[in-house]
Amino acid sequence: MDERMGSKQVETFGTRMDAIGDAVLSRMERTNAARERALAETRQIVRLSANAIRAVHRDDYAEAERLLQQARSLHGALAEELRDHANIYWSGYVQDAQKEYAEANIVLAIISGSDIPTPPDLGVEDAVYLNGLGEAAGELRRYTLDALRRGQHERAEAMLSVMDDIYGLLVTVDYPDAVTGGLRRTTDMVRGVLERTRGDLTVTLQGNALLEALRAASAASASHE
Repeated sequence: MDERMGSKQVETFGTRMDAIGDAVLSRMERTNAARERALAETRQIVRLSANAIRAVHRDDYAEAERLLQQARSLHGALAEELRDHANIYWSGYVQDAQKEYAEANIVLAIISGSDIPTPPDLGVEDAVYLNGLGEAAGELRRYTLDALRRGQHERAEAMLSVMDDIYGLLVTVDYPDAVTGGLRRTTDMVRGVLERTRGDLTVTLQGNALLEALRAASAASASHE
């Protein structure tokens, strides 16, 4: 039996390869288009989330919610667009944008006194949510320091308690980084932020207590004169 490929078989093979090539290139074109859209939309989500956090620090909760509503629409549309492009959905920049989005929503909820959203509420994966929760602790430190400068000591203590609760949750998550998205690094960051904030709050409260004691002593001395 002649095993050499005949001219007809060569022609058939060439036609087959053309068809395979056309199909592969078509799929790659769709993937590349999805990637380009994802890059643009994740940048918008990150920008909207960052601006929402800034609005929260100005106590402009309505503006923060408006910005997050825009981010929410983009996030939902992006998740739908990437349904058939798992390699892009699980890429770093998409997950990072989701983390920023989760962080902004968590910060708004905590500072405004609303119910904290869950991962299903936000439509993000658990690992993304936990990392966003950890990043939120950094924003809570900033808010706590601002509260101290305004003399809102009870508010500052409440924020410190929330940060402590966040760390208490994160430190219980003991899974490989491949599962948690590098949560161990985030948890270490939260521990450092928590301890610095506790130290700042303690020094401030002790300073205020000393000042009050000095004022009381001065008042008592003046009354005896």
